[in-house]
Amino acid sequence: MKMSAMAMATIRLRALLLSLFLVARSADAFAMRMASSITPTTSATAASTNRVAVVTGASRGIGRGIAVELGSAGYTVYVLGRSSRASRTAPDCQRPVAEGLELTVESTAEEITNRGGEGHAVPCDLSEDGVIEEIIENVAKEQGRLDVMVCSAYTTPSGTSLRGEFWKQGLDMWDAVNGVGLRQVYAACRAAAPHMIETAEKLPQNQPPLLCLVSSFGGKSYTFNVAYGVGKAAVDRLSTDMSYQLAKYGVATTTLYPGLVKTEANLQMVEDGTWDEASGNLDLTKGESPEFSGRALVKLASLDGEAMMARSGKVEVVAELAKEFDFYDLDGKRPPSIRSLQYLLPNFVFKQIENEAGKPVPDWIKDNVPDLLVPWSTFSSGPPPEMDTR
Repeated sequence: MKMSAMAMATIRLRALLLSLFLVARSADAFAMRMASSITPTTSATAASTNRVAVVTGASRGIGRGIAVELGSAGYTVYVLGRSSRASRTAPDCQRPVAEGLELTVESTAEEITNRGGEGHAVPCDLSEDGVIEEIIENVAKEQGRLDVMVCSAYTTPSGTSLRGEFWKQGLDMWDAVNGVGLRQVYAACRAAAPHMIETAEKLPQNQPPLLCLVSSFGGKSYTFNVAYGVGKAAVDRLSTDMSYQLAKYGVATTTLYPGLVKTEANLQMVEDGTWDEASGNLDLTKGESPEFSGRALVKLASLDGEAMMARSGKVEVVAELAKEFDFYDLDGKRPPSIRSLQYLLPNFVFKQIENEAGKPVPDWIKDNVPDLLVPWSTFSSGPPPEMDTR
C-alpha cells in the first residue's frame, strides 16, 4: 500500500528531528564540558565608569543599538557615522527608513548621555582613507585610553538587491560591501590596536581592551550573494588572526553574530512590502532588537581578564550569549540562535515539508522543538536550503 505524501513527510520529519536532536545534544554536551573548565566571571571593575568606546556605523541599526547600550553601562562613547544634523540629505547608499526618525550621530550621542554615559557625535565618511586613523588618534589624546572598538559600519550599493548571481552583479557590489565592510574594518583595527595595547599596559585592571567586529552568519553559510559571504568570512578570519598577535599584549578580539535584526531599514521593508522577497519570507516580528547586540557586547566587555582572553578571536552569537549570561531583549524575550533547531526547523525545514505535502506540520511538532544548537560543522556544510537538491 502506498503511503500518502503527508505520511511520508511526517516520517522524514521525525527522522530528521531525531538525527538533529542527537547531533545537537552531543554538541551541547561537549560545549558544556568545555565551558565548565573556564567559568565566565565578571570583573570586579565591571562598572564601566571611565571606560572609552568607539563605535562605527552608530547612527542607525546594530551600531546604534550597541552604542546606546554601552552608554547605559556608563561608557564614554564616540559615535561614528555618515548621517548628521549638519547634512541636509541622507547618504545615497543608505536604505529607506520610516519618516520622522532621526537617525544621526547626534541623536545617538544624546541618547547615550541620557542613559548615563557620555556621548560624542563624530560625523564622518569611513570610506575615505585616513579618516578613521585621525579620529582614533584624537580619541586617544582626549581620553588617554581606548577600551572598546566596535566595527559595525556597512554599506550596500544604492538601489541594488543583495540577492543575485555574482557574474550579473557589477564590481560596485564588491566595492560597497567589502570597502567599508572589510577594508575599513581592517583600517580601524590597525589604527586602534596601538592605543588599546597602551591602554592594557597603563591600566592593569583585569579587564582587557576589546576589539569587536560585527559580522553575521553569512561568514559561516551562504547568504545573499558571493561578495557578501566572502566579506563576512574575511571579517571572521581577521578577528581570529588578530587575536594571535594581540594576545601577548593583553588585548582581546571578538566576532559578534547578531540574528535576524529589527533594524529601522528592515522594519521599513516590511511596511513597503519588500521584506518577504528579500528575506525569503522570514518572520521579522520574531527578530532581535539592535539593542540586544549591545547587551551582548556589554556582557563580553565586562568579563575578567582570564575569561575574556580565553574567548579571544572566537565567534560569539548574540542569542547564545543571552542564554549564557542570562539577559533578555527589550520585549523580555530571548530569541533563539539562527543555528538552533527552534529557528531552523520553523523557518526552513517545516516550510519545505509543508510545500511538498500540501498540509501543515502538526502543532505538536511545532510546539515542541528543542532549543538545541546544530554544530558549526553541520550548519556550515552544503548549499542554502533553497538550492539544496541532495
